[in-house]
Amino acid sequence: MTGRIPAGVARLVMATLALMGALAIAGAASAGAEVIYSNAASPLPGNVVSEAFEATQTGQFGGAVEFAGTARKATSVSVVMSSWGCQSGSWTGTPECKTTAGAKFTWPITLDINELGPGGSVGPLIASSTKTFAIAYRPSQNNKKCTGEAAGAWYDAASKACFHGKAVTLSFSVGRVVLPSKAILSIAYDTSDYGTEPQRSKAPACLPNCGYDSLNVGLTEPANPEAPAPVAPSVGADPLPEDAFQNTDYAPYFCDGGAGGTGVFRLDAGCWTGYQPLFTVKAQ
Repeated sequence: MTGRIPAGVARLVMATLALMGALAIAGAASAGAEVIYSNAASPLPGNVVSEAFEATQTGQFGGAVEFAGTARKATSVSVVMSSWGCQSGSWTGTPECKTTAGAKFTWPITLDINELGPGGSVGPLIASSTKTFAIAYRPSQNNKKCTGEAAGAWYDAASKACFHGKAVTLSFSVGRVVLPSKAILSIAYDTSDYGTEPQRSKAPACLPNCGYDSLNVGLTEPANPEAPAPVAPSVGADPLPEDAFQNTDYAPYFCDGGAGGTGVFRLDAGCWTGYQPLFTVKAQ
């Protein structure tokens, strides 16, 4: 054996080494990402309090966040959602909610990152990412363990509790966009009657079990809903803990009764204490 490597093998070896080097760099970059904001619980509970879209005539919803540390090249943003849709039937249990184990629906969801403008105004768009997700339907109802006020709910063995919705986490890659110290994070998607492209005339076949009509944005929950107090994030801060940002067509769903306008994404000030959308942001 001469110890010489045939030219074709040599090229393969070099290509393999180059690929391994690229993967090592990518792995190092991923490993270097740190959480700069999070108000989502870990581990994720069976379900969370949430803000509906179809039921509240909403097309976009979000909140203001303040990032911790000095890392500002965002790598990913995740949001906790609450899926109330059944594969067949209704979350109320009438008709009976039935879902095949592992069943999912696919739907495009958009994450927007805006600058937080003066006075809580919506500043320029920093980044936007739209991704089609496979989202789990909530499990079938448990008629033995979930009765009375919990009728129609599914049973979560981990927490030994009944829930009408199921918490799911959706993650977006944001291409290492440079973030300011504060921003507005929001989620947007279409439902049968609301959003940028209402779907009722386009997708009548899925009615009445369009999963996106029963999909909500997860929220924090104050310890005492009767006298709500801000729920501090585990990383970062909430610069506007009493406020949210939303675009709804129905005036009464704004804190100001629609005085500031409807059908536009804007500050909704004064009635969201303790209820902020659940986001986690990683950056380098």
